[in-house]
Amino acid sequence: MTVKKKIICMLMAVLFCLFTACRSDEKNQAADDRQSEQVLENTEQIREDSEMQNEAVNTVSQNILHADGNTLETRFAVPAGYTRVNCGQDSFGEFLRRYPLLPDGEKVHLYNGKEKGNQNSHMAVFDMEMADGDLQQCADSVLRLYAEYFYQTKQYSRMNFHLTNGFELSFDKWRKGKRVRVNGNSTDWADVAAASDSRETFEDYLTFLFSYAGTLSMGGECEPKNLEDIQSGDVFLYSGSPGHVVLVLDVCEDNSGNRAFLLGQGYMPAQQFHVLKNPADEDNPWYYADELEYPFLTPEYTFDEGSFMRPVY
Repeated sequence: MTVKKKIICMLMAVLFCLFTACRSDEKNQAADDRQSEQVLENTEQIREDSEMQNEAVNTVSQNILHADGNTLETRFAVPAGYTRVNCGQDSFGEFLRRYPLLPDGEKVHLYNGKEKGNQNSHMAVFDMEMADGDLQQCADSVLRLYAEYFYQTKQYSRMNFHLTNGFELSFDKWRKGKRVRVNGNSTDWADVAAASDSRETFEDYLTFLFSYAGTLSMGGECEPKNLEDIQSGDVFLYSGSPGHVVLVLDVCEDNSGNRAFLLGQGYMPAQQFHVLKNPADEDNPWYYADELEYPFLTPEYTFDEGSFMRPVY
C-alpha cells in the first residue's frame, strides 16, 4: 500500500472515531437531559403534594380555630359533620362553653407569674382566677370550675367537696360563719366568723379546699362511666399522690352519635387552666371517642383504662 493510501486510511479511521464519540456524547447528553427533567418533575410533584398537605392542614386549623373568639364556643368550631350536643340551659356544660378565654396565642403562666416551661401543649388559656401560692394545681382547677359554677348560679348547697381525710367541706356552712378546725388528721366545724357569701368568703373557702383536697379526694367523688356517654364535666382521673386529672370541656357528635370532645387541665406547679392540644393532630384539639384507645395519651399525661369518670357533685 502506498504512503498516500495509508494516510487516507488513517484519516478515515480518525474521522470514524470522532463521529462515534460525538454520537455517544449526544446519547449521554440526551440521557442526562431526560434524567434532569425527571428529577425536576419529581421535585415539582413533591412540592405540589407538600403544598396540598399544608393547605389541608391550614384549612382544618382555620375551620376549627377562630382566633377572635373569646369563649370555648366561639374560639373552637366543631369538626365537619359534627354539632355540639345540647347540654341544657344554665348547665355546667353551658357554663364551660361560655367561660371567657384569654386572647389567642397567650402563654400559660405559673402561680408566680413565670412562664410555664412547656408551651406546646395548649390551644387556649382560661381567663380564670388563681389562688395565691402553689395551690391551684390539676384537681384544684377542676374544683374551682365546679365551685365557680355553683357560686355564680347560687347553688350553694351543691358545693360539698371532700377533703383527703373524707371530711365534707360545705360552702353552705362556710358562708354562715363556720370554719374548719384542723388538728392533725382530725377536722371539725367551729363558729368563728360572721355570715357572708361575698366573693372574699368564697375565695377563702377555695384556698382552704385546695390546701386539703386533691386527686385522692376527687377519686371518692366520681363514678365510672361509659365513654359513649361522655359529657361536659366528665374527667379522666388518676387518683394518687401525685395523681392527675383532665376535664372534659365540651362535646359534639355526628349523625351516627359518634362523639368528640375538648379537654382542659391545670398542672403542677400551680398554673393557669388551659385547653389541651390533641397529640394525634395538633391543629385539631377535638378528641374522638370512637378512636380512643388505652393507654390514652394527652400532651402531658397518659391515662390507663378505668380512668374515665363523672364527678357526682
